[in-house]
Amino acid sequence: MTQRLLNGFPCWALLFAAIAYYFPDLFISGKAAIIPLLALVMFGMGMTLTWTHFKFALSRPGLIVIGVCIQFLLMPFFAYWIAKGLSLEYEQLIGLVLVGCSAGGTASNVICYLARGHVALSILMTMTSTLCAVFMMPLLTWLYLHQTVPVPALHMMQSIAMIVLAPVLTGTAINSLFAVKLRLIQGAFPFISSLAIILIIAIIVAINHANLSAFSMPLLSAVILHNLLGMSAGYMIPRWLHADKKTCRTLAIEVGMQNSGLSVALAVQYFSAAAALPGALFSIWHNISGALLATYWRRADND
Repeated sequence: MTQRLLNGFPCWALLFAAIAYYFPDLFISGKAAIIPLLALVMFGMGMTLTWTHFKFALSRPGLIVIGVCIQFLLMPFFAYWIAKGLSLEYEQLIGLVLVGCSAGGTASNVICYLARGHVALSILMTMTSTLCAVFMMPLLTWLYLHQTVPVPALHMMQSIAMIVLAPVLTGTAINSLFAVKLRLIQGAFPFISSLAIILIIAIIVAINHANLSAFSMPLLSAVILHNLLGMSAGYMIPRWLHADKKTCRTLAIEVGMQNSGLSVALAVQYFSAAAALPGALFSIWHNISGALLATYWRRADND
């Protein structure tokens, strides 16, 4: 049962996304559950880690620097020129650029876990890019949009601490102390993570139902292309620098999966509701593409 769900993860994600689109009332009340679900998954991920994993990740700071550079140099660049190339409306260009200027999203850690990447490295990259976003987002929006947006730094740090850091470190501490006793239940964590991501995707679709009815094919194409270019750059650049495949997977996911929720909030606050649409679409698509990629890599490991 567990393996069947993991193998069919993208199909289940697409199915529940479709159900949520046509019957949003089934899931829209679950909005408040998104953060607890992510925290639960982060705790489960921590239960599969030890302090050695973090020590290994911290011993390779160059990888974190490479990932952050790809994130903030290429993702805004891709967003701007994709929007220009597909002749998107200016409000949609704004929204896509805001997505490109964002830090890595917390869902990237879950997808990295399911893809059998370096989870500790992914978590450290998310934290680092979030810290950098406090300075980089205002700078990049001024560069590309000629308008600076203040980033809610304290709120972002509190969110990362509550959703990622505390649950992961708690799980890691428990696993480090009781690893032998926990070995039998560790196989359940990928199953729990898959269920959580499927439910989160459905809730996000339901919440954005009204916005999704207004999307156009050029905008959807732009969002998909932006995500795929980010993942490709995140994988290929470290590969050219002779990083191992597991590390390349980690950077691909971390670069390609943005904190699109932040971009939506900033678009609504400083621009318009129309500028929030690319972020809303991205928040759905990057989870689906991440699920597809994670399933592909898990199957490749089993072959």
